[in-house]
Amino acid sequence: MKFSVPDMNCGHCTATIEKTLKAAGADVRCDLPSRTIEVSGPLSAEAVTKALDDVGFDATLA
Repeated sequence: MKFSVPDMNCGHCTATIEKTLKAAGADVRCDLPSRTIEVSGPLSAEAVTKALDDVGFDATLA
């Protein structure tokens, strides 16, 4: 699944996103220039958006 994360703008942001989603069991790849992430694994789209919302990032399916 691919998500748009418009507030992702630095390496700290990508590290937080990766840490959060990996802790939930997902594989994640961040693309900082396009402000998108690709997530694979057992999480639903709703679970991904909630996990990111909990750490301060809005995300929508791209």
